[in-house]
Amino acid sequence: MGKGLRRSFGAFEAVKKIDFAISPGECYGFLGPNGAGKSTTIRMIHGMLPRSGGELNVLGRDIDLDRPSIKAHIGVVSQENNLDRDLTVRQNLLTYARYFEIPPPEARRRAAELLAFVQLDAKADSPLSTLSGGMQRRLAIARALINNPSLLILDEPTTGLDPQARHLIWRRLNMLKRQKITIILTTHYMEEAEQLCDRVAIMNGGEILLEGKPRTLIGREIGEEVVEFHVEEGKMPAALISVRGICENYDVHGETIYLYSGECKKLAQEAMRLEHRMIVHRRATLEDLFLKLAGRTLNE
Repeated sequence: MGKGLRRSFGAFEAVKKIDFAISPGECYGFLGPNGAGKSTTIRMIHGMLPRSGGELNVLGRDIDLDRPSIKAHIGVVSQENNLDRDLTVRQNLLTYARYFEIPPPEARRRAAELLAFVQLDAKADSPLSTLSGGMQRRLAIARALINNPSLLILDEPTTGLDPQARHLIWRRLNMLKRQKITIILTTHYMEEAEQLCDRVAIMNGGEILLEGKPRTLIGREIGEEVVEFHVEEGKMPAALISVRGICENYDVHGETIYLYSGECKKLAQEAMRLEHRMIVHRRATLEDLFLKLAGRTLNE
């Protein structure tokens, strides 16, 4: 989809010649810290920003040459809440449907189906002010689906939501995945990326550092398991001396040491003898990979 894709703002290069390809029906995530270039990339994908260089094809066509017809087949949920606060829940969908010239009877049918899909049918005639933040994000997703898009783009869809609302949105998005809708998302939540994404691209400084399936990247970069333990105040120097004697692959974040190894059961037993509290032996996650990268290359 993108080859040598660039975007500059004056002398600042926000996206630096990145390459990526997204398959139909795939959920693909762009991950990275603030300023990594994630949102700039997806804004180019849905035609909000023109590219400064490189190639960008969306749904098989050049976005800069065929933008109107491509946008007719894309749904977008932006970071900002741009729902119309003067309209009811249902009216937000029906008004948006007019941009796609969807006939009113069809628009009403789709709106009813989508409100049921995001579990907002009981709120259909309520003003927007009565909806919680999670409900408004679900309404934004429903609105993005009103034109039956082939591609759904989500820019940090659950930021600021409580865990219950976040998990409800995940369930809705997983249902869309089963319908083979292509999804592109950015997120700060590593658990969200593991739950939803078939593949991820980890970005920093406008570049893609790693790309692949989450579990494949985790296994390749840090292994399948992690031992972590909290070090009491003032004991970190001594703890690090001990750690170096049992494991070469480790990271330190705050007062916690993370040990990476293919023999974590044995490593956990060794760590127990270090007499530190809160020792945990668990499956490695995408967040572990992200933190490991943060120690090397994601520092701002």
